[in-house]
Amino acid sequence: MNGERVVRRLAAILAADVVGYSRLMGRDENGTLVRLKAHRTQRFEPALARHGGRLVKLTGDGALAEFPSAVDALAAAIEFQEAMAEANQDQPDDIAIIFRIGLHLGDLIVDGDDLYGDSVNVAARLEAEAPSGGIVLSGDVQNAVVGRLKATFHDLGDLALKNIERPVRAFRVDWKASEWPVPTRAISPPAAVPSPDAPLDLPDKPSIAVLPFQNMSGDSEQEYFVDGITEDIITELSRFRSLFVIARNSTFTYKSKSVDVRQVARELGVHYVLEGSIRKSGDRVRVTAQLIDAPTGNHLWAERFDRMLDDIFAVQEEITRSIVSAVAPEVENAQLAAISRTHPNNLRAYEIAVRAWAKIRDPKLQPTDADPEAVIAMAGEALAIDGRCLTALVALAWAHWHHGFFRTSGSPDTSLNEAIEVANRAQDIDRLHHRPYQIKGMAYMTAGRHDDALFEARRAHDLNPNDAETLALLGAVESRCDQTASGIERLLQALRLNPLNPFQYSVHMQLSVACFLACDYARGVEWALHCKRAAPKFVANLNILTVNYVGLGRIEEARREFEAAYRLAPQLLEQRLATGSPLFKLPEDRRRDAQFLRIAAALPE
Repeated sequence: MNGERVVRRLAAILAADVVGYSRLMGRDENGTLVRLKAHRTQRFEPALARHGGRLVKLTGDGALAEFPSAVDALAAAIEFQEAMAEANQDQPDDIAIIFRIGLHLGDLIVDGDDLYGDSVNVAARLEAEAPSGGIVLSGDVQNAVVGRLKATFHDLGDLALKNIERPVRAFRVDWKASEWPVPTRAISPPAAVPSPDAPLDLPDKPSIAVLPFQNMSGDSEQEYFVDGITEDIITELSRFRSLFVIARNSTFTYKSKSVDVRQVARELGVHYVLEGSIRKSGDRVRVTAQLIDAPTGNHLWAERFDRMLDDIFAVQEEITRSIVSAVAPEVENAQLAAISRTHPNNLRAYEIAVRAWAKIRDPKLQPTDADPEAVIAMAGEALAIDGRCLTALVALAWAHWHHGFFRTSGSPDTSLNEAIEVANRAQDIDRLHHRPYQIKGMAYMTAGRHDDALFEARRAHDLNPNDAETLALLGAVESRCDQTASGIERLLQALRLNPLNPFQYSVHMQLSVACFLACDYARGVEWALHCKRAAPKFVANLNILTVNYVGLGRIEEARREFEAAYRLAPQLLEQRLATGSPLFKLPEDRRRDAQFLRIAAALPE
């Protein structure tokens, strides 16, 4: 080495390779490669990570890894073999991928990230002596681990290994599967997407749907104002954990329709329905509201309010208190008092802000069709009148997030920072409103700040546990932060709270993402196909459908979906091909995403 000092270190070396690899490749080359890569990313690399190992290199059908501890090396080897045994339970013998592993502890030559020397060769030769699905280790490793792990060692004597000058004492390892449970990342979601026509069971708590209030003013310009008041009532009711409140997107599908309250209750799966009307005339307003027990058709509560227009928000609070008192009498007065909120200072600013917010929630528009610049202009107009208009600040924060997420501004990162800054301003006005926390969670997630996103999403959920959008956000964030079981539960709850949501397909896509992260590719495909039927050009869904297809080994279908996605958003796909989705927190998830996309794109590793 031309006089340079040779760098050495003592380490435990793990060598693994596939039994009968040539036979498997001859039978099904593409399928074998896909399954082998999936086992590496889903089982081998996580086992290394859990026990402090480092992947040194891949060697075709095998791999070489190092550990600072012999105990960790053997623990990782057993865990991996147990994971492979579980994965192969339902696999035919002629396609099952089975590994052999050899372990040695010794001195190594370090050259950058690579390792060389006699110790590496010993580990590789011991691996060749191992039985299918088994482990053979050297006497040096056995001396270091005996009595420290739940395993037994069978002495194989001194072995003469190929190209190793000295005999090597070797041991075969045995263990009880019951003492080495395979770590799991998630609970699988339901086997199939529920039918939209399936009847919904009533929740185990008082359940209510608030129908859009009717505009009795005879002026279509007042529709936004009336809708805004209705949505505010839904928001206030949603804050009570003792209630089950259907989301605005579902109840507003009945807007301007003559409805049968009993039929509405059956379609939404609720016990109670609130309906009402608003007439605005000059500086006065008349509000009527009635709470109906849907199974019987009886009115539990009804009231008419004739007030000055400035009192409309006090009327909202009174309606909310009356409903809660009628259907959940166990709610304490302290909780009822908490619904008193910061009211707009200027009704003109509020009306403009409500119009801006309506542009965001238009069910006729796909998310990519929204016009954030129009929302920014309208929110700015409202804030020029009333700088503390909460609805305007929320709409403005959303518009900046939209620019950052869909990369439609000159600087997406700047847009995300602006969304966070505006949401902070909204929080300063009302610390108890969930929406600013929700938008901050969305912005942090888009920026790859996973821990911050999780904090904000959980805070939003705490403030409004019935808000379906917040639940969907929290489920998406938890799934991407290796809390897949909880994430799936949240996403399914979001579906139940919003059964007629015109944007339901986005939740189906998030469930497909969660399944991919849980390595449940079959169900991931189910959710993604359900999404695709509603939104065939939703690029994010085409991407997740692609990688789930690859996980199943259905490469031709994966390539078809990849090509469709690439035609729609080539820049997005180029980024993910290089680094994987930045929305995934764990490096192994990002690597698997990029790897599977490259398989679909027929690109070299």
